[in-house]
Amino acid sequence: MTLDAQPTPSPDDVAPLPVAGIQQLLAALQDPVRLEMVRRLVEAGGEAQCKRLYDGIGKSTAAHHFRILREAGITERLTVEGTFHQRLRAADVDEVAPGLLDAVVSAARRETA
Repeated sequence: MTLDAQPTPSPDDVAPLPVAGIQQLLAALQDPVRLEMVRRLVEAGGEAQCKRLYDGIGKSTAAHHFRILREAGITERLTVEGTFHQRLRAADVDEVAPGLLDAVVSAARRETA
């Protein structure tokens, strides 16, 4: 992202959804594909272009996983210079479930190492 490029919410995602309860958060993070997407977002500093967050699955399958994460309140979708990006809502998730993302991402890192 260039310095003058400002991320904007997608038209259908102007206001992020509220962060879900612990059961929905855990359900969203239990899937290996979604967990890898979240891990990659953390590694990218919290925001990344959608296509950089997955490999080995189709675009429509990725869109499904992004929707699950978005509905749980874990991510929000932005448009940056005409491309879709995902932003991790770590601070918002931490308010509902303190330490959850850190613990889950740390465990995922250990499993992939």
